[in-house]
Amino acid sequence: MSIKDEYKILEFAEHGDERGNLVIAEGNQDIPFEIKRVFYMYGSDPDIIRGQHANRQSEFVLINVGGTSKVKVDNGYETDIIELNKPRMGLYIPTMMWKDMYDFSPDSILLVLASTHYDASEYIRNYDEFLKEVRNKDE
Repeated sequence: MSIKDEYKILEFAEHGDERGNLVIAEGNQDIPFEIKRVFYMYGSDPDIIRGQHANRQSEFVLINVGGTSKVKVDNGYETDIIELNKPRMGLYIPTMMWKDMYDFSPDSILLVLASTHYDASEYIRNYDEFLKEVRNKDE
């Protein structure tokens, strides 16, 4: 399976008029899971790399609601880079996908929707351990 078959680019409906724009993203509809946690990152320098982990149980949708950033996704066999550059665009990241967020514009606000509450034990923060788990699972 190609990495492009694992993550998904989501396009949310945008409604606008003279008052401005409104983007709607609903859990279990536009977002492919029930949203249990929401957090966002801002004020990151362009040379900072955030993330650098995989999750055994959590799924995520990343939305740059302001500015731009890049996300490198890695399934243990292939990598791909996605630029988040419009507030109506989301990136769905499934479980067991390594993620690096970087190249933040000065006005970047990266919103993250998660399928689980925070549990530090389900995070894999060592890349070699991630590769070992992914490849053992596939055997």
